[in-house]
Amino acid sequence: MKNSSLIITLIFLLSAGVFSVNAQSKYADNKNINSLIEKKRAYNKHNGTGYRIQLYNGQEGRARSLRNRFQVEYPGIYTKLTYSAPEWKIQVGNYKTRLHADRALNEIREKFSGAIVVPM
Repeated sequence: MKNSSLIITLIFLLSAGVFSVNAQSKYADNKNINSLIEKKRAYNKHNGTGYRIQLYNGQEGRARSLRNRFQVEYPGIYTKLTYSAPEWKIQVGNYKTRLHADRALNEIREKFSGAIVVPM
């Protein structure tokens, strides 16, 4: 009795696995899905993905002085100063994951207390 129920269970699991593989292969060759994937890749290349650390959001004079101070403290780290009416933003670094950005933020917050992680 135990052997027959075990055999039936194994046959059921094997057949379920075969059907699921066939179901996935139906969608792997779908042109619409491949087109969406290509569009997403193109968007990511143009707009970027990942995270930056925002040091400041406010007046131009303070933004420029903080940017200069950051470049002295951390040479070699990318800095970006942008204007989005009515405020200036300083964003630094290019981090692929939130984890990498948070690790860098811990170090940067020692000297720039108002820093936060923002998506690109």
